[in-house]
Amino acid sequence: MSSIDSIFAAISTIVRYPFIYKISMPFKKLHPDIQEKLTQLEITTPTPFQSESIPIIKSGANVYCIAPKDSGKTTTLIITTMQKLKCRALGNAPRAVVLVENKEIAMELYDKFLIYTKHTSLRVYVGYEELHNDVQKSEIAMGVDILISTPKSMNKLFLTNGVSISDLKLFSIDDAGFLVQNSAYAAIMSITQSIQKCQYVLYSEKLHPVLKRFEDYFMEYSKVVSIGIGIEY
Repeated sequence: MSSIDSIFAAISTIVRYPFIYKISMPFKKLHPDIQEKLTQLEITTPTPFQSESIPIIKSGANVYCIAPKDSGKTTTLIITTMQKLKCRALGNAPRAVVLVENKEIAMELYDKFLIYTKHTSLRVYVGYEELHNDVQKSEIAMGVDILISTPKSMNKLFLTNGVSISDLKLFSIDDAGFLVQNSAYAAIMSITQSIQKCQYVLYSEKLHPVLKRFEDYFMEYSKVVSIGIGIEY
């Protein structure tokens, strides 16, 4: 490409996506739809956690994301999920799963996802124990890109063939400290045994030894991003 062509390409980019030049790295390497939404929300500068974690998550590695509250973990989860799915709907089976502790957290996260995905074709669905399994199965079959669920509800869907995992690319666990509970631990182990190949990203304020133990199972060859807090032993 000649220098003149390069200039015209740069001008074209500015005209089409003026918001790109208002945000900082590593946001600049995200999908334009994500960049535009971040600018609308006046989120132009990544937190230290986001600066370190986003490039590693984008690389496709399994990642333990360890940081204190208000470090930007939830925003990171949402935008990296959208990035993985290229901000567009595809097929009917979920391509991303987000596991949370309970219904209340699931609904809160669902609402936050809708803020970011509003002007994209991405389809977000939320399931929980109080919602009948057959209802979830029929609604998911209509087409879902991002599935938010709780351990018990997700495990029941898997055991009853209520959700296809053939297209699953990303499995995230939000505020994963709840997995040290026996029932949740058993559920995540059961769920992950059914998944052949997928990227896992686990978010938590502390890296509890129980969470670290997942390296021997589904979190193999994982990387650790730790900001402002260490590993528990």
